[in-house]
Amino acid sequence: MFYTDDHGHADLSCQGFLTDIKTPNVDALARSGVLARNGYSTAPQCIPSRAGLLVGKFLSKFGVEANGASLKGFDDELTIAERLQSAGYVTAQFGKWHLGPGPRITDHGFKHVFNQNSQQPFSSNITLDGEDREMSSLPPEMYHVDGCSRAAASLIHRYKDNPFFLYVAYRAPHVPLDATRKYLDRFPGKMPERRRQALAMLSAVDDGVGLITATLAEHNLTEKTLIFYIGDNGAPLKIYKRDAPGGGPGWDGSLNDPLNGEKGMLAEGGMHTPFVVSWPGTITAGQVYEHPISALDVAATTAALAKIQTKPGDLDGVNLIPFLSGKNTAAPHNFLTWRWGAQSAIREGNWKLLRGGDREYLYDLDADIEEQHNLAAKHPTIASALRKKLSAWAEQLNPPGLDASRMTQAATNYFDFYLDGKEPTLRKNP
Repeated sequence: MFYTDDHGHADLSCQGFLTDIKTPNVDALARSGVLARNGYSTAPQCIPSRAGLLVGKFLSKFGVEANGASLKGFDDELTIAERLQSAGYVTAQFGKWHLGPGPRITDHGFKHVFNQNSQQPFSSNITLDGEDREMSSLPPEMYHVDGCSRAAASLIHRYKDNPFFLYVAYRAPHVPLDATRKYLDRFPGKMPERRRQALAMLSAVDDGVGLITATLAEHNLTEKTLIFYIGDNGAPLKIYKRDAPGGGPGWDGSLNDPLNGEKGMLAEGGMHTPFVVSWPGTITAGQVYEHPISALDVAATTAALAKIQTKPGDLDGVNLIPFLSGKNTAAPHNFLTWRWGAQSAIREGNWKLLRGGDREYLYDLDADIEEQHNLAAKHPTIASALRKKLSAWAEQLNPPGLDASRMTQAATNYFDFYLDGKEPTLRKNP
């Protein structure tokens, strides 16, 4: 399971939207399986997105709806790793955790961890068998992305004869922007420095995908291994794509083209992310899959494959394998739903209803994936039907209802700019 960080929808070269991004290994992964054109994260922000992915349940059901929310609800849930560990799988986590202090990771089903300090350039340590074993700071040539990739490959070598689940959660291209010269030199020429950094960091991720898939092939595990590659949410553009180099809050250099909006929105740019699935020999190769699917489906798919018994209500996703293997040609979901703070949304087929506070937008995504034309007034019957389904779903959440909080000023600014064409009250330079 590859999970990237603030990785915009446009930034896989196999997507075909931009010419500056180069991801040959992820492209090869997509050719070996499925490039999902309508793959969605569980939330438009890091912590709730990761919580939803690992639990496989609507994050609003267990109260992790935003960065800074209490993690008690998450602690009370079973993760993918806990379920798989109980089924005899070796479990390991690499890179960004973001769901509480590092020592908590082994409490959530991961036996092996390469995580602590991975948020910082060039340093990390490793937890093996539940015991924290300090390592010295990694040498400068050991970039944190490279460290995660090498550690994951090492675990495959070690456990090649065992069933395993690897959660490789790169902190890239999230700030701080810290790509090494090796990767920066792949992107010469004039461009915003933040863009160069994002391209370089994603090139490091791509190298990691190549290393890990090559390691699987070395041990004849390619056709025995299901791989997901998903972004946690859209890229943060901060409206004006601030171009100052280095770290700090703001644009991370990644792009969401052609989608509207950014991280922190339930507009497409906030949660319509890179999404690739590969399992050669089981999933039909070379697919461009158009039906909407969700990161929620990862837990349901893995539970089904591992023959793990679950109770109704345990998981909110579906087992994708019958759909991606061609055994079931229907859409995996009747509709997809989200709630994040004061925002909520539902997608059913080509129609999407998006709400933010007292604002409401209806889009035909087949004709308008850029979300430029609000059709709520033109198609009130469709808007009403979707609103009823969204409201009924929201009643099962904690707290119930379409709004869990008031619209923040940042969200108001985003809706003004991206959806209503208004100039927000923001400084254009950091």
